[in-house]
Amino acid sequence: MGHRKLSAPRHGSLGVRPRKRAEDLTPRIKSWPEKSWFDLVLDKYGSEASGKGVVSKPVLLGYPVYKAGMTHAIIVEDRPGTPLTGKEVFAPVTVLDAPPVVVIGIRTYTRDHDGYLKTIGEVWSNPINAVLKASELYANNPLWNLEQKEVVRKYLLGLRKANHGLVKPDPSGEYGFKFVAESSEDEYKKVLSGDIEDVRALVTTIPILSGIGKKKVEILEIKIHGKSMSEKIEYAKSILGSFLTPSDVFMEGQFVDVIGVTKGHGFQGVIKRFGVKELPRWHKHRKGSRKIGTRGPAFTYSMSEPPQAGQMGFHRRTEYNKRILKIGLNGLEVVVKGGFLNYGLIYGPYILLKGTTIGPDKRLLVLRHPIRPLLKWLPFSAPKIAFLSLESKQGV
Repeated sequence: MGHRKLSAPRHGSLGVRPRKRAEDLTPRIKSWPEKSWFDLVLDKYGSEASGKGVVSKPVLLGYPVYKAGMTHAIIVEDRPGTPLTGKEVFAPVTVLDAPPVVVIGIRTYTRDHDGYLKTIGEVWSNPINAVLKASELYANNPLWNLEQKEVVRKYLLGLRKANHGLVKPDPSGEYGFKFVAESSEDEYKKVLSGDIEDVRALVTTIPILSGIGKKKVEILEIKIHGKSMSEKIEYAKSILGSFLTPSDVFMEGQFVDVIGVTKGHGFQGVIKRFGVKELPRWHKHRKGSRKIGTRGPAFTYSMSEPPQAGQMGFHRRTEYNKRILKIGLNGLEVVVKGGFLNYGLIYGPYILLKGTTIGPDKRLLVLRHPIRPLLKWLPFSAPKIAFLSLESKQGV
């Protein structure tokens, strides 16, 4: 019986099984870093970083953005000890639309008898004033034509689509909807006191302020980092009912993790899904060539290891240590001619990320402070961008 003459390593990681479709487009963050980027830089560089304006402060450890598209830039390489240090180099750049987020709630946790986190409860705040103030960031944009009242109305409509228990119709009201889940003083005392082990912020996006203009908002739970529990609670109280921008969470030049759902490719065979070699074709080849030779034993006690056809893409994945090149407030500074394909324009806050990211255009991604940073070099400033291409991507 013939056999394979060329050896090859196995194809496809077994660590990401099962390769199934993601349950939700909004990723749930399963792990959070122990330290924020600001604390990492201060621990390594001390007074040198303090002199550059880096301070230790309570901060959210994540921020949701929308992927708009890509372009390229010429940057001055600032990594120390490389042959290109100080020279201009080419870099692909991902442009992320980062509208303000609204902190509408706080959730606190304690620990049960087994040591696991257990929810104490949540408190909620009316987001209308925060949305009104966030929309003021777009007032000076010549291409922005939505009134503040319309922004609030569409936001409340989208919040009702996401959680109909928070918003109810109000035909006689100013916006057509009203927020009905605002917490009382007694609820504040119950949730924000006692044996608290962890504090999380419940934030919502304002997608109507993005280039795609969708209505349904995303609700995310994001951990609050701080030196002490009292500092975390005070910070949570201060941001409850207000809005945040990317500069409140990240700094230019730092590294972040990108969490989201990859681009879907549907049901694919083993050659495209795992990259296995096509079998040779000969005159008695009646059972096909785009397959593996054998699946092995019929009975196993674990998940099957040989490559099989199945779902490819649309998986929840995490990319580690992507660098932020720039954070800005006016998206027209980075929009290419004619707008980004399949996305459109960016009207407000944005983030430039070095390299590529997972997911197609319009996909919601969550940027998180790095959970396993490269400690040999922790930059506390961004590289100089000598040139940013704004040429049209039509026909590319």
